[in-house]
Amino acid sequence: MSTLERARCGLKAHPLALDAAIAAGVLVCMVAGSFVVPRGENGVTWGVRSPAPLSLLLMALGAAALVFRRRAPKTVLAVTGTLSLIESVTGDPRAPVAMSAVVALYTVASTTDRTTTWRIGLLTMTVLTGAAMLGGPLPWYAQENLGVLAWTGIGATAGDAVRSRRAVVQAIRERAERAERTREEEARRRVAEERLRIARDLHDVVAHHIALVNVQAGVAAHVMDKRPDQAKEALAHVREASRSALNELRATVGLLRQSGDPEAPTEPAPGLSRLEELAGTFRSAGLPVEVARADHGTELPAAVDLAAYRIVQEALTNAQKHAGPDAKAEVSVVRVGPHIEVTVLDDGAGAGGEPGAGGGHGLLGMRERVTAVGGTLTTGPRYGGGFRVHAILPVKTRTTAPGEPV
Repeated sequence: MSTLERARCGLKAHPLALDAAIAAGVLVCMVAGSFVVPRGENGVTWGVRSPAPLSLLLMALGAAALVFRRRAPKTVLAVTGTLSLIESVTGDPRAPVAMSAVVALYTVASTTDRTTTWRIGLLTMTVLTGAAMLGGPLPWYAQENLGVLAWTGIGATAGDAVRSRRAVVQAIRERAERAERTREEEARRRVAEERLRIARDLHDVVAHHIALVNVQAGVAAHVMDKRPDQAKEALAHVREASRSALNELRATVGLLRQSGDPEAPTEPAPGLSRLEELAGTFRSAGLPVEVARADHGTELPAAVDLAAYRIVQEALTNAQKHAGPDAKAEVSVVRVGPHIEVTVLDDGAGAGGEPGAGGGHGLLGMRERVTAVGGTLTTGPRYGGGFRVHAILPVKTRTTAPGEPV
């Protein structure tokens, strides 16, 4: 950032200081102008006359009023206009007290609408110029009187031009922001539509081909002993349907990949068989984890096995983030009838509140995984401190009955 830009930012941050500096500059100009004789023998001369004490007092009051021009522009214009009117009638009109009124009129014009600018500007020009022409010591046609008319008109015009420019810049900025919001909304809408289309495509592919495979496999099983030729034909249809389903799924999922996405993993999906390895990673990160298993080597469906692993992983991650530096965690996997129960406990005081309270999606993701495999999930704080995650998952996933829609 350059020195000029830093200075501009500093002045915007302290508008009262800027107005005080402007008021001081106007005072210097008014005092300097009061010593100037416009027509001398050799042109403009300095120090020929000295302003009256009343003129100096009026200049100081007018400059002091300009310090508050942003807070009450119309009031400041009324004060400076009154001071200029007094100077025009009682003193030497060449003492430029009206300069403060010109600055105040500019401020009013730059902060109000055009109609108000016209009304106040014409009123100010008429009153100050008329008072100088009719009540001042100089002839009505003197150039000093015409100067009051010209300078007040310039102040009103300049203020209106600045206001118009600000309005144009603001309109352009609002249009750009509105266009940006429209583009973002359109992009989100298109993404949602594309997701819905892909979801429908996946459903159609899976529903059609898996239903066909189910029917043909049933036919093959029914006629396997009596009509092996027909069974072979049914199995051929199963093979063709499964190949078509795989090809269509591969093509549909390929639409979701970007050119720079990593290749699909070749290792199998993680499950409870890697639970000790998972606990070891958290122990290495500083979270003591105890694992207890009483599932007696239960073979779980792949979806349930993956869901159980991810639940433990997410629960331990939350414990590491939110339970505090001295917390410990316990993981238990127990087979209870047709279900397997996964429980993750921690005894932390909670450094950051309840897991998920900060706007994350960990608990929501766990609940969605459990619901997807037909289980239930219970989460909440423990009595005496800590947090508990308890999931009940079916050992066998529900299968679709014949004739039931997929």
